[in-house]
Amino acid sequence: MSAAVELLARRRRRTRRGRLSPGLVFSVTVLLVFTVGAVVAPALYPDGSGAQVGAPYATPSGAHLLGLDDAGADVGAELLWGARVSLLVGVLAGVMTVILGGVAGLVSGYFGGWFEAVLMRTTDFFLVIPVLPVMIVVAALYGTRLVNTIVIIALLSWPGTARVIRSQAKTVRQRLYVRRARAMGASHARTLIHHVLPQVAPLLGASTALAIGHAIFFEAALRFLGLADRDTTSWGQMIADSFERGAITAEAWWVLLPPGLAIGLVLLSTTVIGRRFEQRANPRLAVSHLGLRSFRRAAAAKEAS
Repeated sequence: MSAAVELLARRRRRTRRGRLSPGLVFSVTVLLVFTVGAVVAPALYPDGSGAQVGAPYATPSGAHLLGLDDAGADVGAELLWGARVSLLVGVLAGVMTVILGGVAGLVSGYFGGWFEAVLMRTTDFFLVIPVLPVMIVVAALYGTRLVNTIVIIALLSWPGTARVIRSQAKTVRQRLYVRRARAMGASHARTLIHHVLPQVAPLLGASTALAIGHAIFFEAALRFLGLADRDTTSWGQMIADSFERGAITAEAWWVLLPPGLAIGLVLLSTTVIGRRFEQRANPRLAVSHLGLRSFRRAAAAKEAS
């Protein structure tokens, strides 16, 4: 059965060598569109995201493609300016998450022993910390600044990455070429950087993509609960404002739908990209997309040969 799995993985790699997955192309395109929109937002809307340009709750039109909110501000301007904050939080918190989790996972998985036990017990401690009470305490003590939101998201999100990387590092350290490198006098630092790290890099890429999407969703949830900085515009703040100001009662769907759709698209895109990185790390995961019929056909072909 394992031979059939390997055969399917090889066939899938050969088939996809010359083309890209439509889902991957779509995901990368979505992220590029939002990134470019966030970059050009000051040029398109130099007055910012809260400038009144028309009547409250004006419906979408040629002048304002996404309509206006309750204050008469362009929803399109708010969406692009909000992308600057949401993507910034997602990238910074995601990178911090992967750095913390990656270092802890690599070191604990490679060295093992009491060092691994200490790091994993620390990981377990962070896993059981309740998020909302911690955010309430942080907001009460240090305020709801954006930097506090980024740091607390990273501090509460790295344990999952650490466990995944630790598992892979424990497997890689047992491979023959790693043991040969150590036997030939390679230092621990050189072995980690040149032999172990390249093998876990696809998982780090997957963790980064997933962490960015998770951080954007987390920031939006904190905004909705009033536990983040309300002086800056983000997608989560747009959703919170639409609920507080009666957009649903006014049936102004064009105020609520764009930020929710943007968050959903970014989450979907980062998940697809993260899944692709996971498949590079473990080609057997690609078999699940081929379907049971293809699996049986390949297994029968392998047995016949």
